[in-house]
Amino acid sequence: MIKNDAKKAVTVTKSVKKVLITQPKPEGTKSPYFDLAKKYSLNLDFHPFIVVEGIPAKDFRKQKIDIATYTAVIFTSRNAIDHFFRICDEMKVTVSQETKYFCITESVALYLQKFILYRKRKVFYGADGLNKSLFDVINKHKDNEKFLYPCSESFDSEITNWLKSHNCGYATPVLYKIISNDVKDVIARNYDVICFFTPGGVKSLIENFPNFKQNGTKIGVFGANTFKAAEDAGLTLDIKAPQPQAPSMISALEKFLTESNKK
Repeated sequence: MIKNDAKKAVTVTKSVKKVLITQPKPEGTKSPYFDLAKKYSLNLDFHPFIVVEGIPAKDFRKQKIDIATYTAVIFTSRNAIDHFFRICDEMKVTVSQETKYFCITESVALYLQKFILYRKRKVFYGADGLNKSLFDVINKHKDNEKFLYPCSESFDSEITNWLKSHNCGYATPVLYKIISNDVKDVIARNYDVICFFTPGGVKSLIENFPNFKQNGTKIGVFGANTFKAAEDAGLTLDIKAPQPQAPSMISALEKFLTESNKK
C-alpha cells in the first residue's frame, strides 16, 4: 500500500524480489545496499563469484619488472590497487610521491586513499568508466611517462594496445589471479536480478553453467570490461553502470527498480 504522506512505501514490480550481488557482503550494518533492500522490500543476497589470489613476491621477481623505474600506474580495479601495494610492501619498494595514477573510475581513484596521500594533481580518472575516457585522460599526460598496468593473468588488451599504438613505455605486471567460485547452488535459487562487477564474475557464471539461459533474469553490469564480457557471453543486459545518471551499481539498480515501478 502506498501512503498519502511524505513517507511513501515503495511497491516493487512482482518480477523483482530477489537480487544477487556477486560480491562479498559489506561489513557492518551500514551500506547503501541494505538501505536499497529496505526501501524496495528486496531479498538481497551477496555471494562472490570469484576468488582473487595474489602472486607471491618470489614469482613476481621472475617477471623482471623494476617497479621503481616507472612514473605512472594504471588501475582498473580495487583488486589491482590492493595487490600493487601488497607486492611493493613485500619487496620493500618505495613508490615515489611523484608517481601519477590513472584510474578507470572515480570510485577506483578514491580507493587509493587507503594507500597514498590523495592529491588531485597526481590522481586522474575517466569520466564515465569507459576505456576511451581513460585514454583521453592518459593522452594529456603520456609524454615522458612510463606506465605500469597491474593486472591479473587475463588483462584488458584494449588498454595495452592503446599504449603500444601511442608509443608509450609500459609493462603489465601480473600481480594476482582470478579463480572461479562454485556457485551452482547459488544460481539455483532463481534470482530476478544478478549484478556483476568483473569479467571474472561473468566467466565464473559461464564456467558453472555452460548452457546458462536467462529466462527473464535481469543482468546488471559495472564497468566497460564487464559489459563486454557479458555481451560476449550472450547475456542480455538490463542494468549498466557507470553512466552519467548512474555512477554506481547502487544508483543503476535503484534507477531500474524505479522505472520498473512505473510500468
